[in-house]
Amino acid sequence: MVEGSSTPSEPDTSGSKYVSSDTVVPDVDVERASGSTSLIPVDPFQFRDGIVTNEEIADLRRRKKGKAVAKYQSRQNNLIEALLKPMEEHTEDAKAEEEAARLPVDPQVKIAIYASLISNFALCVLQMYAAVSSLSLSLLATGIDSVFDIGSNILLFWLHRKAVKLDGNKWPVGGARLETIGNIVYGFLMGSVNLVVIVESIRSLITKEGNELAPFHLPSIIAVSAALAVKLLLFLYSYSIRSKSSQVQVLWQDHRNDLWINAFGILMSTGGSKLRWYLDPMGAIIIALGVIISWGRTIYSEFELLAGKSAPHDFLQLLIYKCVTFTDAIEKVDTVRAYHSGPDYFVEVDIVMDENTPLWKAHDVSQQLQDKIEVLPNVERAFVHVDHEWTHVPEHRKAPKSTV
Repeated sequence: MVEGSSTPSEPDTSGSKYVSSDTVVPDVDVERASGSTSLIPVDPFQFRDGIVTNEEIADLRRRKKGKAVAKYQSRQNNLIEALLKPMEEHTEDAKAEEEAARLPVDPQVKIAIYASLISNFALCVLQMYAAVSSLSLSLLATGIDSVFDIGSNILLFWLHRKAVKLDGNKWPVGGARLETIGNIVYGFLMGSVNLVVIVESIRSLITKEGNELAPFHLPSIIAVSAALAVKLLLFLYSYSIRSKSSQVQVLWQDHRNDLWINAFGILMSTGGSKLRWYLDPMGAIIIALGVIISWGRTIYSEFELLAGKSAPHDFLQLLIYKCVTFTDAIEKVDTVRAYHSGPDYFVEVDIVMDENTPLWKAHDVSQQLQDKIEVLPNVERAFVHVDHEWTHVPEHRKAPKSTV
């Protein structure tokens, strides 16, 4: 439960610091088209006075043990700016980021995206050929990783299109959770296949008789080395333009990870043919374990979203501030909750208004607050409940079940 203090009394709007913004809320029924309004100041709690200048932050960084303080002040500055930014600006910024990610217009960004996509398909075939022809378990682990890397992109693309086209009558909450469920299912599949690789590698270590080295298959090493060289070029190119798009940032990180996996696979496969036979199955075990751990973390984070994990603290602070400063008709903010239901948030807000407030006004204020919250980025739905007091047990709180 989060309690907000009562908003200030009716402000004097003659000063220039009071302007119409997202905190302007009609004091009467909008449907009745009345013209009177109730204005709330842009910064009623003087948060802007707490902003630390860039020069002061730079001075803090130069001090001994001042980096932590500078980091804290920078985070506080970002929070204050987010609180004071109108809700419409939050929405417009999110739309701009989404459009930039969806439709890259920079030619260099397009080259990086399409080159990565085409090369991943080609290198996937090349790496699987190397794994099958050489019978190397390390190269098999790298090949499986490349296959599932492409598969995850195809699955997410298909699920996104499917979610957009879902029948609203059959699926009233929409398809936002499809991608989350798809990630979990795909992660389990990825883990299962790599578990097979681990089991086969352990079986090879246990049943191997003698110290005979595996035959060295040069074409396979050349094929994976070619894939490694292409990945290196893509990594360097993506890294050079990583600041131009969030998609490119993801790409260069993916190429970086592939460089480590492919290089390690070549090293262990060659070592199993030239140095010690057990290096090849050991390399496969290490690669497969790394993939399982990585996807295990992904599955855990996706489960948290489906299980209803709370929204970040900064987002809750933003909601509380926007509710408290929405209109002086709101006397208190009793409860604010925001939690995941898939990738986006469900928001529940309990506000307190005067017991003599007309029904039409209570309806209009709560409806407008709900509409404002629902246009915030990553908010799927918002529910605003109006009460006349705050001493009751919070709504929707179930009594703990008695243990038998």
